[in-house]
Amino acid sequence: MKRGFGVLCFAMLLLGITSCNDKKSAPVSDMLSNDTIEAVDTTLYGRCGDGSAMHTLELITDDNDTLIIMVNTDSVMSVRGGMAVGDRMAAIVETDEDGVLRSNMVVNLTTLLGKWVALDRSFEIMEGGIVEGDTHEPHPYREWKINNGRLVLSSDTFSVYELGVDSLMLENDRGIYSYKRLR
Repeated sequence: MKRGFGVLCFAMLLLGITSCNDKKSAPVSDMLSNDTIEAVDTTLYGRCGDGSAMHTLELITDDNDTLIIMVNTDSVMSVRGGMAVGDRMAAIVETDEDGVLRSNMVVNLTTLLGKWVALDRSFEIMEGGIVEGDTHEPHPYREWKINNGRLVLSSDTFSVYELGVDSLMLENDRGIYSYKRLR
């Protein structure tokens, strides 16, 4: 049954290709650029200001603007890595109907930096988007960035599920990966 369905799909695909023979179109590579493939990063970056409190983040942006951002109190882990004055932060921010800035996701980049180990992988997240790791691994991480609140390690993209002083949990469609900080 499955084989017959596959043969039918292949035949329809072949018919569709041959019936469009006279139509010329631009190659896909000409229609797409790298800018359209990668989503524009809407994350705000800056330092945690001394006006921060339990449910508010004072973010002194890289452009030297000071923003007061309400942190989502419904989410237990809306601030991954905690808030400390002077720490580098990344926040996904929306403006509500009253004009108040709100965030459901804040990642403390200062807490993220460091050496992380698991049974099958070890790496160090460093300043400037650099990752150093075990060169014997099949696909070692070499670079990192935050894009729309998600951690991109080389070609792998993760949600920061949990970030603490000594623990890091990353999640993607293949599962949750747990790391401990190596001191």
